[in-house]
Amino acid sequence: MPAAVFRDLKSYAEILTRIGNATIPIELANLIAPMIERFMATDRALAKARRNAAQPAPASPERSG
Repeated sequence: MPAAVFRDLKSYAEILTRIGNATIPIELANLIAPMIERFMATDRALAKARRNAAQPAPASPERSG
């Protein structure tokens, strides 16, 4: 993970801990999976690609003769 992303993620966890009045700091590892899940759930390009992949390919016309 790039250092800048790590610093931002750490800062994000600290802010969430403060605004949530948590007594135990939020672990970075506990943030990553829900953030990625949310990103994928709201990614329109991914949803479109999944829909297109789920559709059967059009049948090619059979050749006679």
